[in-house]
Amino acid sequence: MSIYVGNLSYEVTQDHLKPVFEDYGKVTRVHFPTDRETGRARGFAFVEMSKDEEEDAAITALDGAEWMGRVLKVNKAKPRESSDSFGGGNRGGGGGGRGGYNKSGGGGRY
Repeated sequence: MSIYVGNLSYEVTQDHLKPVFEDYGKVTRVHFPTDRETGRARGFAFVEMSKDEEEDAAITALDGAEWMGRVLKVNKAKPRESSDSFGGGNRGGGGGGRGGYNKSGGGGRY
């Protein structure tokens, strides 16, 4: 299991975040996704702990807590959707915005 930690300052590092979660158990990994183009932090992280019970305790204690001047959003991370699912990224699905407004109520071309 992994914990999603959102609403982080862009200046937060692993050295800042890891001790906060170590109050609830052993932290096995901290990951800060970065923007592909800029390499800059994206304002959220993922934390993994050695036991589910420790992760649950950290989530309960830290979700909604104020830290470094920001209110944290902390919950169980959702599995990443596969890249071939409809609507994911820029690969298929969606497709809106190409047709004009149809005055008769439909959304197709006219």
